[in-house]
Amino acid sequence: MYKKIALEMTGFLKECPTAFHAVARIGQELECNGYERLRENEKWEIKPGGSYYVTRNDSSLIAFCIGTRLSDYCFHIAASHSDFPTFKVKEYAELEVKKKYMQLNTEGYGGMLCATWFDRPLSVAGRVVVKENGHLVTKLVNIDRDLVIIPSLAIHMNRTVNDGYAYNKQVDMLPLFGGSESKKGDFRKLVAKEAGVAKEAVYGSDLYLYNRQEPSVWGAQGEFISSQRLDDLQCAYASLKGFLEGREEHSVHVYACFDNEEVGSGTKQGAGSTFLSDILQRIHLGLGKTQEDYYRAVAGSFMLSADNAHAVHPNHPEKTDAENCVYMNEGIVIKSHAGQKYTTDAVSMALFRNICEKADVPVQFFANRSDEAGGSTLGNISSGKVSLNAVDIGLPQLAMHSAYETAGVQDTCYMIKAMKEFFSTRFYERNGGIFLE
Repeated sequence: MYKKIALEMTGFLKECPTAFHAVARIGQELECNGYERLRENEKWEIKPGGSYYVTRNDSSLIAFCIGTRLSDYCFHIAASHSDFPTFKVKEYAELEVKKKYMQLNTEGYGGMLCATWFDRPLSVAGRVVVKENGHLVTKLVNIDRDLVIIPSLAIHMNRTVNDGYAYNKQVDMLPLFGGSESKKGDFRKLVAKEAGVAKEAVYGSDLYLYNRQEPSVWGAQGEFISSQRLDDLQCAYASLKGFLEGREEHSVHVYACFDNEEVGSGTKQGAGSTFLSDILQRIHLGLGKTQEDYYRAVAGSFMLSADNAHAVHPNHPEKTDAENCVYMNEGIVIKSHAGQKYTTDAVSMALFRNICEKADVPVQFFANRSDEAGGSTLGNISSGKVSLNAVDIGLPQLAMHSAYETAGVQDTCYMIKAMKEFFSTRFYERNGGIFLE
C-alpha cells in the first residue's frame, strides 16, 4: 500500500512542474469528485451538502465541502502550498555570449540549494497570457523535453570550489539554451509554439525552470522516495486525498493550497492575503448566517498547517535537536517553536495527537536547536487574517529546497490517513472541555 501510494504521488508530481500546473491538476481531481468551480468575480449560489472550489491567480486554490447539519458549525481547514524554490525567466529572456552561446536570463525564486541545480536536464514551464480574437487568454505551457542545463565550472578553473563557494545567481546560475545558431527571439518563439500562437500574440508570461529528473523509489527495502518539489507538494497531495475521503456533516471542510510561501506569502494569492478569510466569509454569507454566527464558527474552527519538516541528516545529526528530532517513515511531524514561528500550542497539539491516535498514525515532534533560527510557514501567517486554533505539521524529509529532495515512502500514507480522520471528526466544546466524535 505504501509503495502504491508513493508511485501514485510521483505521477502527480510529474504533472506539476509549476504552481500553476499544480493548481490545475488539483482542480481536475476535484471536478472528477463532483466539485463545482466558482469564480471570485461572480455571484455564488451555494447550499448545504454542496462541494465547490475557487482559484486565485491560477496558482492558489481553496476547495470546500459543506455539511448538512449546520445549526452549530465550524470550519475544518487543511492548508499547504503549491510553490517551491526555482528560477524565474525574465521578460527579456535571452543573453548572447560571444555569438557562440545563448543563455536564458533568470532570477532566483525562493531559497534554493544552488549546487543541486547544476549539470542536470531542465526545462521551462508556467503560464502565458496571449491575445486571441481580441481577448486576453491565460494558457499553461510546459516544454516537455530536456531544454537547458546549468553547466558547472570545471574544477581546473576553480580549484577551491570544494572548500566553499558563494554562487552568484546572475553569473553562475544562468542556463545554457542554445549554440551559435540560436538567435534572440528563439525562446519566445518556442514558448509561443507550445501555447499554439504566434510569438507576437504573447503579451505576458510567468515561466520557471524545473528539474526533468524522474522521481525514484529507492533504498535497501525501497523505503525512500526522491523527487523534485516534495516540499510542499507531498503535503498538498496527501491533504487532498484525505480531504476527498473524509466527511462529517456538522462542519464546513476546507482544503487550501496557497502560492508564494517560499517568498513570504505576502501576495494576493498567498497565505498572508485575504484569500482564506474572503472565502470563509462568502461561504458564511451564502448559507444565510449572521455575523455573530461567523465569529462563533471561527472560534470553534481548527486548521492543520501542513508543510514538510527536516529529518535528521545521517551525515549531520548534530544539526537537529538532541531529542525533538524526526526520522523518515516514522510518522507525521508536529512542529513547535517558542517564538511562534509555528502555531502549535498545547491545545492544538493535543487535538491533533487525538486525531492521529484515532487513525492509528504515529506522530513525531520537531523543534529547532535553540541556537539555530528556523523558518516559518503557513499557519502563523494565515492566522493573522483568520484567528483560529491551528497546529503546524509536516512530513520528514532530507535536502529541503534541493532540486531533488528525499522523503519516506510510508509517510505519505500516514498523512492521508490522518487527514481523512481529521475531516471525519466532529469537534465541539462543552463545560470547558473539547470533545471529538
